[in-house]
Amino acid sequence: MSKDHPADGLADRGMASAVPEPDAESVGVAGAVTGTVTQVARRKPVRFTLKLLLFALVLWLFVLPVIPGFRKALTELRDVQPMLLVVGLGLQVAAFYSYSLLTKAALGEAGRSVSPMRMFRIQMSTKAMSLIVPGGSAAGPALGYRLLTLSNVSGPDAGFALATAALGSAVVLNLIFWIGLLVSIPRRGVNPLYGTAALAGILLMMLAGFLVFGLLEGQGRAERALRWLARKFRFDEDRVAEVIRQIGERLAQLISDRALLRRVVAWAAANWMFDAVSLWVFLRAFGQSLDFDGLIIAFGLANVVAVIPITPGGLGIVEGVYIPTLIGFNLSRSVASLGVASYRIAQLFFPILLGAILYLSLRVGPFRIERREERLRPLRDLAQDDDVTRETRVEFVLRAGREKDEHDRRPIDVAGESGLPPGPHAPP
Repeated sequence: MSKDHPADGLADRGMASAVPEPDAESVGVAGAVTGTVTQVARRKPVRFTLKLLLFALVLWLFVLPVIPGFRKALTELRDVQPMLLVVGLGLQVAAFYSYSLLTKAALGEAGRSVSPMRMFRIQMSTKAMSLIVPGGSAAGPALGYRLLTLSNVSGPDAGFALATAALGSAVVLNLIFWIGLLVSIPRRGVNPLYGTAALAGILLMMLAGFLVFGLLEGQGRAERALRWLARKFRFDEDRVAEVIRQIGERLAQLISDRALLRRVVAWAAANWMFDAVSLWVFLRAFGQSLDFDGLIIAFGLANVVAVIPITPGGLGIVEGVYIPTLIGFNLSRSVASLGVASYRIAQLFFPILLGAILYLSLRVGPFRIERREERLRPLRDLAQDDDVTRETRVEFVLRAGREKDEHDRRPIDVAGESGLPPGPHAPP
């Protein structure tokens, strides 16, 4: 209490007595909330640190060893054939367009409301989003889902088409890789680098083959085996089992619909072949050629490894596989380095620019999506939004699969149904 103002002390005591003491329940709730916030706050730095360490490991193992090759190759840029670089870029655009037609084919009758050019703009927007967010995020597919639903495609059809296109594309890639191995093994002699690539390819194909067979013929056994692996590596075994069931159901639906299967296989094969020929043209632009079997082996191995969700688009990982594998097929280090660098610029960085421009055309201008109540946000804002990027591809597939199953169980579809249940990416 102040000697100069005794009333202040009385007022302080009165205010203190007027404040109620918190009860035990309030203290418990506050403690729980504080603990949850603290746990979330701790989890973010841990996840960021792990991603940073993985990225540093990729740089150390894959990028730094090939830098001397890039430095030496820069002196040979004067021998490049510019017209072949343009052709290679055009083949990349053809590959992107083929994938958009693959997604349209997977829509079936629901795809009639979406023109091929609209689908191409949606696909490139989706690809650009996938390349600028952390590896493993579902922000790209979720953006594609939203753009499809804004184009009058129902939510279940959009989710099924995106999942079917991705799954069909992966299966066709592995088939192309397997054909390349079968053709090349009898033709090649003993080559350590090639032998390593071939062995890795065989192991990957055996794993993929057993997984597909298990999903189609013995889903219970495949699920039990993966549950055991999930427990060993401390993953959520229930989520792993649900993913396996969803993939098995999608494979069964794809195989049972022969017309859909033919369309998906045809456009997926076109997508991968345009992409592979683009790589060959970029290498040829720097003065050397590659045999078909070597091209398919290097291409298949790099793209199979690229699915590891560490960096966007497999940046650093793909280059670290391509360059030594191509050297093993008798290309010089300088040509392999420059050819792969040019190819990756067309495959990885050019789609970001093109996708951003095409996404802008969906937002504004005469060809925008006509839906006044749905304003599309800028691509940069979407990429920086934690609510958009935090959902993983696994979570997106599960959410889309559950909605598709619920939709299929309904006796009559209600006109105007919007799609996925409310989530971080569903249209409001």
